[in-house]
Amino acid sequence: MMDWTDRHCRYLHRLLSQEALLYTEMVTAPALVRGGALHLLDHSVEEHPVALQLGGSDPAELAEAARLGGQAGYDEINLNCGCPSDRVQSGAFGAVLMKSPDLVAECVAAMQAKVDVEVTVKCRIGVDDQDPQEVLPGFIAAIAAAGCKRVTIHARKAWLKGLSPKENRDIPPLDYDIVHQMKAEFPALHISINGGITSLDQVVEHLDRGLDGVMVGRAAYHQPSDILCAADRRIYGTGEVSDPVEVVAQMLGYIDDEMAKGARLHQITRHMLGLFAGRPGARNWRRVLSEGASRPGAGTELVEAALQQVTGQAA
Repeated sequence: MMDWTDRHCRYLHRLLSQEALLYTEMVTAPALVRGGALHLLDHSVEEHPVALQLGGSDPAELAEAARLGGQAGYDEINLNCGCPSDRVQSGAFGAVLMKSPDLVAECVAAMQAKVDVEVTVKCRIGVDDQDPQEVLPGFIAAIAAAGCKRVTIHARKAWLKGLSPKENRDIPPLDYDIVHQMKAEFPALHISINGGITSLDQVVEHLDRGLDGVMVGRAAYHQPSDILCAADRRIYGTGEVSDPVEVVAQMLGYIDDEMAKGARLHQITRHMLGLFAGRPGARNWRRVLSEGASRPGAGTELVEAALQQVTGQAA
């Protein structure tokens, strides 16, 4: 998620779950290849397993961006064919690529030729007036023929004109059944579902129905403890349920290290605001961090003061 799942966010989420596959925010191939913005590939070794999500539509440029991502150590390279923003459309990539399955297949093949790690695709069920029952099977068949073995399907159409990116996340109706249908039609593919999933109960339901994976986006960001703390135990059958209080304590050293390198406190704590969502003291936790993290000189002592709003309530 652009501007959300940066490396600070991913470090936090890895402390909550040791097993979940994390994704970067979408990085555009032109930014890496033409702009030389290799800092966008920065990540901590602690984040693994972590996938780099790329945006682009030029096979050669995506291939070079994938090579850079593989060189940087990412475990997977994912091509975004689902983002509906105007900024993405103007670059002829994102959800608009649902109209060009042959081009997407060419991009996938070019990327795979440059990396040893898996190249995957995230897509929608269709765009605009497309009939998903007609276009989605053909789209998946095209990328599968190019060698893609893993696809994540956002179970909504994207309307490229008339709806904002935010509205595209909420207004087009969800069609989970067609994603399950794609698994039945392409049993050899690893198919994950995305869109509107807000609880581990829903994750388990989709997995029990036969899907291979579930991608949780905004719920995992806004309520990370609800989604990630019990994920290792419930979904993967390993480890223990993590404690967000202990995770905050673990974040303190990371915050000190990153601030010593020039980071500002709010750049990290903005991702921590939802850690205690729905729990006693959560509002005060958010208030202390929101009001204080941007002030000059703010450091880990502010995080400890915010945490006291939660642990004091619990006591």
